[in-house]
Amino acid sequence: MNVLLINGSPHKEGCTFTALSEVAGALEKNGLETTLSHIGTRPAAGCIACGKCKGTDTGCVLAGEPYNACFELVREADALVVGSPVYFSGPAGSLCALLDRLFFSAKPFLQGKPAAAVVSCRRGGASATFDRLNKYFMVSQMPVVSSQYWNSVHGNTPDEVRQDLEGLQTMRVLGNNMAWLLKAMASSTEPRPEQEPFQRTNFIR
Repeated sequence: MNVLLINGSPHKEGCTFTALSEVAGALEKNGLETTLSHIGTRPAAGCIACGKCKGTDTGCVLAGEPYNACFELVREADALVVGSPVYFSGPAGSLCALLDRLFFSAKPFLQGKPAAAVVSCRRGGASATFDRLNKYFMVSQMPVVSSQYWNSVHGNTPDEVRQDLEGLQTMRVLGNNMAWLLKAMASSTEPRPEQEPFQRTNFIR
């Protein structure tokens, strides 16, 4: 089993990476494989609501990086962890642009896969960022994995994050819980619930 961890920070090995690495370490101790994908620093195009990805398994027609890499990795992964720094009490804008496209176009490959959000902040805004990221999972029928506290670390540098002992422990507990859930799901003979045809309702008469 493989868990994909997306680093949504422009800093490849910064605070968000430090938190995700702690999660990855716990997953690997439980015998799972991990793949860490960094979205990079290039601008990420947002969804233009063209609808051309509907009914296909080829992804967004805009293509380009980092979308292409994440789409392929999502298809193969058994679970997902998304990490982001806090920007004005929200996730990084480039990450949200990517996730808007990814979750709309790759929804069939996301349903039923456990997911979790990890947030890095200097001081505040973690809970609002955490809430925003979790909504991607909850609208995609992905079991959201919990920890002993909200999945956030505090610090302005990786060294400061490594001093946040409670935050790092929260990351490890998250990794252990995700590994347990994945193994429990793999050993279960219970099929996923049958999907009802989606009923879309607009509140306009």
